[in-house]
Amino acid sequence: MTLLQVFFLVTAAVMLVGSWLVVTSRRLVHAGLWLILVMAGVAAMLVILEASFLAVVEVLVYIGAISILIIFAVMLTRRVMDDSGPQSTPMWWVAGLVSLLLLGGLLAVFARMPSLLVSSAELPADQATLLSDLGRSLVDANRFVLPFELASILLLAAMVGAIFIARPEAGVEGGEDK
Repeated sequence: MTLLQVFFLVTAAVMLVGSWLVVTSRRLVHAGLWLILVMAGVAAMLVILEASFLAVVEVLVYIGAISILIIFAVMLTRRVMDDSGPQSTPMWWVAGLVSLLLLGGLLAVFARMPSLLVSSAELPADQATLLSDLGRSLVDANRFVLPFELASILLLAAMVGAIFIARPEAGVEGGEDK
C-alpha cells in the first residue's frame, strides 16, 4: 500500500466520522464545526486527485465563506432556537431502512459501471491555459467580476440579516426602555 493510498484512507475515515458527527451532534454550532472538517476532507481529496484549483476553491468558498457564515448565523440566532424536547422520532427505523435500501441500490449501480475500471487520460498541454483564463475572467471587468461581487454582497447581506435578527429587542431586557 502506497503512502497516497494510506492518506486517502485516513482522509476518507476522517470524513466519515466527521459527517456522522454532523448528523448526530446535539449542538448546532458543533455540527457546523464538524461540517468544516468534512469540507477540509473534500479539499484533501481534491488534492489527491490533483485538482488543485478546485481544492483552493473548496477551502476559500466553502470553508472560508459559507461554513463560517453558517456558524455565525447559528451563533447569532441561537436564542431564537430554544430546545423544545427530544429531536428524534419513534419512526427512526423507517429512515434507516430506506437509507440502507438506497445504499444497496447505489452499490449495485456502481458495481455495473464499466467506467470505474478505466483510467483517465492525460490532459493536453493547452488545458493549463484554460485555468489561467478562468482566473483572469473572474477579475476582468468585462466578464465575471459582476456575478463574483454580487455573490459577496449576497453573503454580506445574509450576515447583516443574521445580526439584525439576533440583536436584542429594545426594552426586553430588564424591563427598561432603551
